Amino acid sequence: MNFEKVRTERQRSRHGGLYLRAIVILIAGNTLLAGGKGILAFTTGSSAIFSDAANSLSDIFYSILLGIGLYLAQRPADESHPQGHIRFDPLASLFVALLMTGAGITAVYQSILRFAGGIPTIELALPTLVLLGAALVKVGMFTVLNRTGNDARSPAIRASAQDNLVDILTTLAALVGIWCAHYIHPLLDPTAGIAVAMWIFRTVWVVGKENIGYLTGRGASSEMIEEITQKAYAVKGVKDVHRVIADYVGPQFRVEMHITVDGAMTLDQAHKITEEVREKLEEVLDIDLVFIYVEPHREG
Repeated sequence: MNFEKVRTERQRSRHGGLYLRAIVILIAGNTLLAGGKGILAFTTGSSAIFSDAANSLSDIFYSILLGIGLYLAQRPADESHPQGHIRFDPLASLFVALLMTGAGITAVYQSILRFAGGIPTIELALPTLVLLGAALVKVGMFTVLNRTGNDARSPAIRASAQDNLVDILTTLAALVGIWCAHYIHPLLDPTAGIAVAMWIFRTVWVVGKENIGYLTGRGASSEMIEEITQKAYAVKGVKDVHRVIADYVGPQFRVEMHITVDGAMTLDQAHKITEEVREKLEEVLDIDLVFIYVEPHREG
């Protein structure tokens, strides 16, 4: 029996269950919120609420694309993708960024129309209840997704949790906007709508920059290189560690490194050391592939 293959299949099955839970929570939660906010925006005419509803609508498409990306990313390596399909994860995230950009542009356009046209009087009771309820839903989604992302070691799910944390802020910004419009000046509502749109654009920038780095092979930080090096040195029999390279392959790292061992030891002994180094490095989060080159150690 190939125990490594069995272990990999069990891990993939466990991760698949965690991914499914995350996607169901995202799609169900965002559909509920987009529907409620959309109806509220239509009945109140609030630009701030409309901007927040547009953000929730883009989150639905984001959730669907994320689900497709996670499904494709978890497919095992084959002849066409010998290093696996993990790059589909950040690729889906870039499509998500495009959808979020569309939501931000729509929110800005709607706010400009409100500036140019009449500003309706907004009652506070129902919008306040709906937006506070939406914020509480997002708090619950963030808590569950953050825990699920950590359990699955999935940067994509952890990123979606952070997106929900941002959504809490945008919803509260919409709430502040309608309250300020009611008690201070009506123009503060479309102003809040534009502020929400700007926050959406900021999130697009962060998501786009991060995932372009995943796709283009951005290197690891010096701190992570040092951690990798020290873990290799911690294995008994490793004399030296050099030429350590760690770069992104999708949202996870591929590590290449050279180690030196006693040149008099047998090939079996040297191989055992490399396997121990590999196991040590797999303790570091987000490392997917490890390539270790063994050289005989020479003093000086």
